[in-house]
Amino acid sequence: MPEHRGRKHHQDRVAETLREEIGAMIEGELTDPRIGFCYVSEVVLNPGGKSARVYVALDSAVKDIAKAEEDTVAGLEAAKGYIRFELKERMGVRHVPDLSFFADRSGRFQARIEELMGRARKRQKVVVE
Repeated sequence: MPEHRGRKHHQDRVAETLREEIGAMIEGELTDPRIGFCYVSEVVLNPGGKSARVYVALDSAVKDIAKAEEDTVAGLEAAKGYIRFELKERMGVRHVPDLSFFADRSGRFQARIEELMGRARKRQKVVVE
């Protein structure tokens, strides 16, 4: 089966544009109090281009991060119609993918792994010396 480099490049460009535009909307236009201080970390477009998964990362300084993630995703889901309408206007396209919002926890997991690895390195230094 031949590679479809042009199609892949197009999907990457669309995903990047979606990430930038949705991020700009979150920063300035959406006034829902449930949406916390966050940014769009990644947009994954399905192969057909009919739907996209939007991953949103929250500021880790929040006390109850799980509740904040849940509220932010709920606020973004509620604003989905407005976001899609604005994307259609800004991008000048006929169809905007159906959006699904998810909390991006990879940064927190990575920080925790780094912390555990640092502890393990300290233990190894103590044992060696």
